[in-house]
Amino acid sequence: MTASVNPSKWQRAGLVFASLLLVLLTTGCHHKTKVSRNYPPPPPSHNYPPSTASSRPLPSYATPPPNWNDNALAPRDSSVEVGLASWYGPPYHNRQAANGQPYDQNAMTAAHRTLPMGTTVRVTNTATNQSVVVIITDRGPFVHGRVLDLSLAAAKATGVYRAGVTQVRIEVLQQRAGVSPTGKWCVQIGAFQDARNALRLQNDLQRRYSTAKVLEFQGPTGHWVRINPVGYDKRQAVAIADTLRTAEPDALPYLVRLD
Repeated sequence: MTASVNPSKWQRAGLVFASLLLVLLTTGCHHKTKVSRNYPPPPPSHNYPPSTASSRPLPSYATPPPNWNDNALAPRDSSVEVGLASWYGPPYHNRQAANGQPYDQNAMTAAHRTLPMGTTVRVTNTATNQSVVVIITDRGPFVHGRVLDLSLAAAKATGVYRAGVTQVRIEVLQQRAGVSPTGKWCVQIGAFQDARNALRLQNDLQRRYSTAKVLEFQGPTGHWVRINPVGYDKRQAVAIADTLRTAEPDALPYLVRLD
């Protein structure tokens, strides 16, 4: 994400923290050559909940496996989402993704904030009707207004690579076996360039949500704060996210599924 020149980085970081703190006290198109997402891979030192996704190598295919049938590939109306998609490659290539495996920019994968890990989806560029089948292996995009981040290979197959950001239709085809019906949920806030502001927010949130586990960690785009509600309960996570409001676009709360 390109930093603003005026005000300065220090002034801007202060404004981010001030706006968030005020809310807490009162209420409870990227160019194709730029990485458009803001996902900081969770470091092992912060006890990130282990992924339940398979540890086997992810398949790299743009068409359904031969053992699938048309009925299995027919999505339900409730499993269709339309929104803006972007893509990501370097510097995330070979870094640990949210499923615990290295991200491969040449595999047919994607990042989504709330679909269960390992979900197979068909992504269609609504402008060109190009489509591809991908597996959800990562979390993101953490950019306001976007719902999906495609791998570099998937972006090229759908025409999203040249556009940078474009509208797509996401159709859920299949979920991995044994996926939890409730899921594990959290709220993620960031990114802060100044670690001190992230730590101050963490301390304030820890006092406010004493029963939740509040974490602060560093990713490629800055420092992030994550709130894990008791039992990773979705309703609690939604309620927490609804109390956090700021006009600063770089420090918005995001509801994220961890499994």
